[in-house]
Amino acid sequence: MATDKFRFLVLGGTGSIGYAFTQELLQNQEQVTLLVRNRHKAQKLFGNWPTLQLVEGDAQDGELLKKLGAEATHIFHGVNYPYGKWQGNMERVTQHVIEAAAMSKATIFFPGNIYNFGLIRSITETSPQQPSTRKGQIRVKLEQLLRQAAAQGKCRVINLRLPDFWGPNVLNEGIAPIFRGALTHKPMPWLYRNDIPHQLVYTPDAARAFYELAKLPPQEAYNEYNFAGEVVPSIKAWQAQIAEIAGSKAKYKVYPGWLFKLMGLFSADMREISEMSYLWQNTILLNDDKLRRTLPNIKRTPMQQAIAETLAWHRGVREFRS
Repeated sequence: MATDKFRFLVLGGTGSIGYAFTQELLQNQEQVTLLVRNRHKAQKLFGNWPTLQLVEGDAQDGELLKKLGAEATHIFHGVNYPYGKWQGNMERVTQHVIEAAAMSKATIFFPGNIYNFGLIRSITETSPQQPSTRKGQIRVKLEQLLRQAAAQGKCRVINLRLPDFWGPNVLNEGIAPIFRGALTHKPMPWLYRNDIPHQLVYTPDAARAFYELAKLPPQEAYNEYNFAGEVVPSIKAWQAQIAEIAGSKAKYKVYPGWLFKLMGLFSADMREISEMSYLWQNTILLNDDKLRRTLPNIKRTPMQQAIAETLAWHRGVREFRS
């Protein structure tokens, strides 16, 4: 049920994790303002909800963001850009989010990731941040901005660090082709290695964790949690499970490292993927003991159910487009 006191401003609500968080809020009858660049796309995704307000605009519009932030108790910072556009854009939009939150001392929800740490086997909330890539350095900078703003009393921040995420409306080219392949009896792709354990989080589970954290009494100005999701024995085994639930025969495709190095000669995006290759060549695990202590009743969606829900979402998209 709704809290009667929260007003959420969601940025990046038509993206992967933002979509799941918006759905969680709406299902709990929370008041949600969704800033979108394409109102028509958002209406298709969400339909009509009595507690949903759509505002068309860009998160890079600092004045608009401050106007919306003045009415918000929580701001979900789910803005993301293609790898090649991170430089400058991500820092600038994060500063706009901070300024918007400062209007009402709102809490910023930030979906963190593991880029900050470079190659490390296990990550806790106190692990040293030693990025080995440009993307990791940018993520460290964003978190420094948020931490500094919280220390200055401008806002509160909850940083929920996530592994690779998957689920309905997760359309990045690492995840979506797996489900499309299972539904169309085509190969399910992956990068570098599909034979080692890999950590994944189902986006509705991450959204539920964010929402449960919102309902806690105020704690530190800046608080960081890891959410481990689930470790699959290998991507290949996970893909086999997806294919079985989809009713198809599993077919696999692994893109080798040399391919990204070669394509990187002509494509900036491929160079970025090559730089991040350690993420797919190694098993890196988040430890979420702190979150489990804080939210002892938090539950994961059973894998079989989560896969079925994601396949159903992709089927619906295919039927809509056909």
